[in-house]
Amino acid sequence: MAPSIKQNTPPIPIGLPDFRNLGVSLRILLLANALGVIAAVLRSPVWGATWLELLQISAALQPVLLASLLVLYALNQQLHALPYRMAQGCILAVVLLLTAGVQFIASPLLGQDLIETGTRAWFFAAVICGVLLVYFDLRGRALSPAITEARLQALQARIRPHFLFNSINAVLSLIRSDPRRAETALEDLADLFRVLMADNRQLVPLADEVELCRRYLELEKLRLGERLQLVWQIDDMPGDALIPPLVLQPLIENAVYHGIEPVQAGGTIDIQLALRGKEVHLVLTNPYHQDSDHHAGNKMALANIRERLALHFDAEAQLVTQCDQQQYRVHIVIPYRTSPS
Repeated sequence: MAPSIKQNTPPIPIGLPDFRNLGVSLRILLLANALGVIAAVLRSPVWGATWLELLQISAALQPVLLASLLVLYALNQQLHALPYRMAQGCILAVVLLLTAGVQFIASPLLGQDLIETGTRAWFFAAVICGVLLVYFDLRGRALSPAITEARLQALQARIRPHFLFNSINAVLSLIRSDPRRAETALEDLADLFRVLMADNRQLVPLADEVELCRRYLELEKLRLGERLQLVWQIDDMPGDALIPPLVLQPLIENAVYHGIEPVQAGGTIDIQLALRGKEVHLVLTNPYHQDSDHHAGNKMALANIRERLALHFDAEAQLVTQCDQQQYRVHIVIPYRTSPS
């Protein structure tokens, strides 16, 4: 019996930001400083004094902000291993401790009352931290429907009448002539449905996604035969790299549906997966037919994948498509992330 595809990895809360992500750090810097500007405007009795207030607030804000980013960067994996609410509490505690440390050092140097300035600084730091945590939580909730949509789209694709009908017919034709292959095909079909109906909010190893794609392609091979040619370039593939589930498989499905099925002669799908520095590159190339009427569905799938990449990797992920008269190419770049040991 073929081994089942594993889709179990440590949970990564959607609302908790990745503090090692450049896009997340930029968002924190911009939002925190924007709140500082708002505080300066509210505290200034007249517009002319706003710049002085902003300077005083920035002098207290920037050291705490930069120190917090460094500490949270170092504790990123440990925070993601905690329950979501506990991780939020730890983040708030880190920010308040750093705020107290900065105030303890700065207040005597500036001749300020430690208790009064420290209390105000704690309150301001807690407000900023709370606003940022709520922002990332709401952002995760806003983007998370893309995960459900991707799962439903893939499930609908799997139960398209022609796919299911042809897969079952192919299995029936093999039962007597090649029962072992028929059994393997049924296991592949069962694994596909199991993964598609699972909770797909967690990142999965790239090796598992590749195994899922191989199962899918084996089923397509039963009906397309030699029309479907595959070139796997995965010698440099980092199998432990974490990616959102159902990213590569829908792209391969689109390649079969748009690039192979419309032409009787079929064609070749080229799949390149490699690690380049600290980035994972996923490149898929398939034949392109200008007269195909299915490109709208292809764009919907790509838009969904872009949303999920943004949810998990923010500005560090890219999805680029290229098209000429003969080929369609999708190139995804994501940061190299592995599961905490």
